[in-house]
Amino acid sequence: MGRIPKKYHVECESSSPDGKITIRLFEYDAQIALDEGKVTEETLTVTFPNTAVLYLRTYKKTPDKMKYVIVTPGGTVSYNVPIMKVQTYSLDDIFKKDLLMLIPFYIFSHEKSFPEYNSNKQKLAELKAEYQEILDRLDHLEQQEVIGAFDKRTIIELSNDVLKEIAQKYENVQKGVGDIMGGALIETEARNILNQGITLGITQGITQGINEMKKKTALKMLKMGKLTIEEIAECSELSVPEVEQLAKLQAI
Repeated sequence: MGRIPKKYHVECESSSPDGKITIRLFEYDAQIALDEGKVTEETLTVTFPNTAVLYLRTYKKTPDKMKYVIVTPGGTVSYNVPIMKVQTYSLDDIFKKDLLMLIPFYIFSHEKSFPEYNSNKQKLAELKAEYQEILDRLDHLEQQEVIGAFDKRTIIELSNDVLKEIAQKYENVQKGVGDIMGGALIETEARNILNQGITLGITQGITQGINEMKKKTALKMLKMGKLTIEEIAECSELSVPEVEQLAKLQAI
């Protein structure tokens, strides 16, 4: 039997739990379900995605699960929303379970030790060795064609972005790990191909795809009607005139 594809909606959260994430999750889930809903003979069918929350930081109040309880005239539906905590996943877990999406956020597991890494060369060397291991494992997966060069490059880029954001006050940590990841980024096959100009057509296709995703995101936000044109432009990385044009087309 073939595998049945499932759609997942995963949100990242780094703040202390206050109940707002649950509301936000449900709003997004409902919008996703409605956007992809089907009407047949006046019957609307909506399918909610499989939802989970990834907690980047863990607090005493961080729960182990969330729950939706939806009361309808036809009956009550309830189900749990799984919670993932970055700190509970080792590198072995991430690679054995194919949870490569967690790699960019793995640095959060070390966040409390940043002061020590920043002042202790030996401890920093151990952290750098761990990230070198990550790169070696990604190289191995690429060689086995489990992931592509573009996938690997994306993981490394995102890891670099997260590191720069959360290690701003720790220069040695940012430089030590950043040099390893940045050096690997330059050497990726994807970067070499792009530099040689061989995949110009692919690059244009990627750019077009990214622009379409930005427009789709902006349209969803416009439908929700909770943000200003300027806020939508900032969130979707479109210009204000582009969002205004989308708003006009939506109103037609």
